[in-house]
Amino acid sequence: MEGNPLDTITIELDSVQVTGRVASGFEPVARAFATNFLDHGEIGAACSLYHRGAPVVDIWGGYATASTKRPWEEDTITLVFSAAKGPTATCIHQLVEAHRLDVDLPVAHYWPEFGCNGKEHITTRMVLSHQAGLAAVDGVLSLEQVLAWDPVIEAIAAQAPNWEPGSQHGYHARSFGWILGELIRRISGQSAGTFLQDHICSPLGLRYWVGLPGDQLGNCATLVPPAGGSDAIAELLGADSLTARVMGGPNNLFGYNDMWNRPEVLQAEMPSSNGVGDARSLARFYAALIGEVDGVRLLGSQQLSRACEEQVRGPDAVIVHETCFGLGYALQPALAPGAGPNSFGHPGAGGALAFADPDAALGFAYVMNAMQFNPEGDPRSMALVTAAYECLAAASD
Repeated sequence: MEGNPLDTITIELDSVQVTGRVASGFEPVARAFATNFLDHGEIGAACSLYHRGAPVVDIWGGYATASTKRPWEEDTITLVFSAAKGPTATCIHQLVEAHRLDVDLPVAHYWPEFGCNGKEHITTRMVLSHQAGLAAVDGVLSLEQVLAWDPVIEAIAAQAPNWEPGSQHGYHARSFGWILGELIRRISGQSAGTFLQDHICSPLGLRYWVGLPGDQLGNCATLVPPAGGSDAIAELLGADSLTARVMGGPNNLFGYNDMWNRPEVLQAEMPSSNGVGDARSLARFYAALIGEVDGVRLLGSQQLSRACEEQVRGPDAVIVHETCFGLGYALQPALAPGAGPNSFGHPGAGGALAFADPDAALGFAYVMNAMQFNPEGDPRSMALVTAAYECLAAASD
C-alpha cells in the first residue's frame, strides 16, 4: 500500500480472525474493531482510516457469509446502503465545479419533463438538501421497472411533491439518487455509475461501484438483515405513513431483507442506496476530498466549502428526529458522536459509516454485513470513531 509503512496485525478471537495493517500508534482502532465481534454481534466487517492523505488503518475480519463461514478477505466488498450518497453528491459537485450544472437553476432546466405538477421551481440545491418534497415516489412500479431506471425516473417526473418544495426537509432515502443520477445522465451523457467510475473511482483506484459488475459478485459479502427490520417502520408508524412510504418505496418494494443480496439488485444503479465497495476505498475517497491522495484531489477547496455549508437542520419530516445536511453530505451530529464538528459524509442503513474530518485530516470508513438498528447510535462505529480520535490526540501530544 502507498504511504507510510504499516505493520501487519492478526488478532484471534475464538473462531474469528481480524487481519490487516496498522500504522504505529493506531493499534487501539484494531483492538476496538476486534472487540465489536465479542461485544456487539459483529459478523463480518472492515475498517479503514486515512490520515494526512495516507493509510494508517486497513483491517478486516469475521465472515463474509455467516451461513457458510466464508471468511471476510482483503478483497471482500459489501453493500453500504446510503453511504453511497456521499460519492453520488460528489459527482454532482464535480459537474458544478466544471460549470456544467448550477444548483440554483430548476432541475427542469436540465430535465424538462420534470417541470410539472408543482415541481417547476425545484432546484438541485433542494434535492441535495432533502427539501424537494419528493421523498416518497408515488408511482406503482414493479421491482424490475425500478431496476431498469427509466420507469422510476418517469414516475418521479410525473408526480406531484409530497410537500411544498423548500418548506421543510425530509430524508429522500432513494429518490435522492434517482433524481441526481438523472441530472448526471442529462448533463454528461453517462449514467451515474459510469460517471462515478470515470471521474472518481478510476483516478483513485477505488473498488467501489454503483451497479456492481458481474465479475465482482463473488467478492460481495452476504447481508444479514436485522430481526424484524423489514416491517418495523410500518408496524410502528403505519404502512401509509410518509416514513414507511419513503423507506419501503416505491410501492413497498424495499424492505431491509434478503432482497438486497439478489444479483439483479446489486447490479442495478441506485445511486443513493446500492453502492458496493470496501472500507479502504471509502476512506481513500474521503481523504481525496479534503486533500491530495497520490496526486488526486476530487474537489477544489472552494467547491468543497460550498458543498459542506449547512443548508438545513432540525426535525426531519421523514425520519422524525433532527437531521442536518449540507449539499448532499450529512453533517454532525448525523455521523457519529465524537467525530469532529466539521466532519461530513454519510451513514448507511444498518451501520455503515464513511466521512471526512478536514480539521483532523482524517478519512474514515467502516463497513459490515450484519445490519443493526440502534436509536442510540451504532455501538460498533462509535467505538471505532472514539478509538480513532484517541489515537489522533495521542499522536499530537
